[in-house]
Amino acid sequence: MSKAYDHVEWCFLEGMIRIMGFSNDWILKIMDCVSTVTYSFILNDKIIGNIKPSRGLRQGDPLSPYIFLLCVEGLLSLISRSKRCRELAGFRCRRRGPKITNLFFTDDSLLCTRASWEECANIRWILECYS
Repeated sequence: MSKAYDHVEWCFLEGMIRIMGFSNDWILKIMDCVSTVTYSFILNDKIIGNIKPSRGLRQGDPLSPYIFLLCVEGLLSLISRSKRCRELAGFRCRRRGPKITNLFFTDDSLLCTRASWEECANIRWILECYS
């Protein structure tokens, strides 16, 4: 089964880290942790080959959840921009409560808006930009 962290493009990750204002030293260290991974194939207790991936994050790596959060920040910024421009309405739980346009959980993301073609088109644009 394919997971989101299998599809993180390293150039996107580096761009997000750079946009967020990390220093070049930190960027190099983070990218070194992500991009120097190799996987070995073992058959009958012997290593028969290695693979060096070109994208994705290691499962179980303590850094992976934080790196994934950096990537999700890109989606959140697109949603926030659409909310500021009033392209997404969101909903209120209370009369004077804040408008909720999105909820992010570990394995799920919820986008909340009015059921209109225009707002559906806006969500589609956000997801296409992010992908």
